[in-house]
Amino acid sequence: MSGFFEEVKRRKVYRVALAYVVVSWALAQGLAQVLPVFEIPNSVIRPVIAVMLIGFPVALVLAWVFDVTPQGIKATPTVASPKQVRRNIALLTVAGVAISAGVGFFVLPRAVAHKIDKSIAVLPFENLSAEKENAYFADGIQDDVLTNLSKIGDLKVISRTSVMPYRGKASNVREIGKALGVSTILEGSVRRFGNRVRVNVQLINTANDQHIWAEDYDGDLTDVFAIQTDLAQKIASELRAKLSPSEKAQIESKPTENGEAYFAFVQAHNLSCAFEDFDKLKQGEQLYDRAIELDPKFALAMARYSQLESWVVHTFERTSQRREKARNLAERGLQLQPDLPEAHLALGFSYYYGDNNFDAALREFEIAQQGLPNESEVYLAIGAIQRRQGKWAESTASLEKAVSLNPKDIWSLQNLSFNYQMLRNYDAANKTIDRALALDPTAFEPLEVKSKLAIAWSGDFSVAEKAFEAVKSVPMTKEQKVKTAGGRANVFLLERKYSEGLQVAESLPDDQLAALSGALCGKYYLIGFARKSLHDEDGARTAFLKARSAAEEQLKRSPDAADTHIQLARVLAYLGEKDAALAEAQRATELQPESKDAFSGPEITAGVAEVHAVLGNNGRAIEILDGLLNRPSSITVEYLKVNPIWDSLRNDPNFQVLLTKYSGKA
Repeated sequence: MSGFFEEVKRRKVYRVALAYVVVSWALAQGLAQVLPVFEIPNSVIRPVIAVMLIGFPVALVLAWVFDVTPQGIKATPTVASPKQVRRNIALLTVAGVAISAGVGFFVLPRAVAHKIDKSIAVLPFENLSAEKENAYFADGIQDDVLTNLSKIGDLKVISRTSVMPYRGKASNVREIGKALGVSTILEGSVRRFGNRVRVNVQLINTANDQHIWAEDYDGDLTDVFAIQTDLAQKIASELRAKLSPSEKAQIESKPTENGEAYFAFVQAHNLSCAFEDFDKLKQGEQLYDRAIELDPKFALAMARYSQLESWVVHTFERTSQRREKARNLAERGLQLQPDLPEAHLALGFSYYYGDNNFDAALREFEIAQQGLPNESEVYLAIGAIQRRQGKWAESTASLEKAVSLNPKDIWSLQNLSFNYQMLRNYDAANKTIDRALALDPTAFEPLEVKSKLAIAWSGDFSVAEKAFEAVKSVPMTKEQKVKTAGGRANVFLLERKYSEGLQVAESLPDDQLAALSGALCGKYYLIGFARKSLHDEDGARTAFLKARSAAEEQLKRSPDAADTHIQLARVLAYLGEKDAALAEAQRATELQPESKDAFSGPEITAGVAEVHAVLGNNGRAIEILDGLLNRPSSITVEYLKVNPIWDSLRNDPNFQVLLTKYSGKA
């Protein structure tokens, strides 16, 4: 063996081996620095290292055989016997392969472990405080860290809704990473004692469950925003995410200096996420009021409060007072902080839900997107506007982006399914809503969507029947109970079970319906339709008169509500008031024409067709339906076949021609 080592030294193999290692190490380090600049995946480093490891024994053999001289590359003179030469080359090759294999075993896994995609989910922080009410405080810190990270465009950050289901559960980091599509998870805990707070966090690689980085923070409550800022910046550094000056300024900005105002804001924000529970939303209003009272310059609280008011306008109370309140809060927030993206988002929703001013809303949403590049809600809002503008491909792309950032959010999946439904892509619509139901098999809204899809696609009522059975034992808000009963009555009428539908509709409490826009008119319309179908003309007229009164009362509060005008038009048609019915239908069309709103406009157009059908204007009704079947809308042949509202057209040859013309088309 001594002869072997002497030959290795004589042939300068040691020198070549050392040079190879130094150059390879420098190349790997250089790639690690350069690749992110050109947005090339870090995974490229692994095959490069593998090639260098394979090349090491080859370099050793070449160094043995050849030598670099002043006259060029020449074969190194041999002084040993041919047998010794073969033995030495074999030993050198084995040694080179062994060294490469050993280095590869330790280096490759670490190269992969430390070069991860720039994506993260911030799990709910554990509350370690003795007082349970401090759970709100832990949520606030988690939410603010998440919000700060979401403002970094070079990161992919999963939205709050998708991480909240993991609260209080033993976390399997690899499974969570796979479910949310992220390479890292941030876990943490918060302990508050008096005016002191302790925050512990750890950043974990979801590929191998290894800790990348951890930190402990101790400080006063007034230090909490500095803690959140430092966390966001250190995480961005660990993930090698580029941070622009404007992003850095946004992250470092303190929303308030008042700890009590911040605590009220955190509680309000939690309550405002209960979208279908009006009582909780009202509690949220009170807490937002409290936060702003404590800090009149709390712009973020004003923005979130404005957004809550716009949602109430959209879902529960479309009154001028609430619309003005939403607008004023958003504008006050922007006056205090003109570059606050949440305030632009709030102003956008004020234009959207309050005024149906889609162009102005989209401008504000696009400004908000620049400051909130990872906010699922922004992409959801943009997609909602784009489909109203008839930009279906762009809208679907925006909604798919929203889903990717919030994969466990039922509302995002539900909205994406609406797009597919309007485009009559029922296979995609069903698959999308099934993803929502996989998250919660008894969720009220997805079950409603699934039921309507089955009726529109194939006239199948069994899905709806199963859904109503499934939700019987599920706790619901009073609003959901009323909506479920209304849906049950409506399906009974579609099934021509008029007595059952009448019974359910009459059981709906007027006082609860009065709080929901259009619900009271809807109840008496259903009763009137059922009684008319049961040949109770007097009872039907009494119900339609009550529906008329309810609609007119609603219009006093919301005179520009197109859906209420079309409701009133249907009722007037059944009361035989032809001119008034057509006038209301025209007014609804003027307020929400399809040229302005390609998403909800077709619903108004379908209502106009119903009015003409009731009034006996068959030709006009069929003409309108022909147009709706020929463009994106929720009208389908199967729906026309099962809905008794169209019974007056069934004996018209042109109606049968219409059904034949569009049968089987998707």
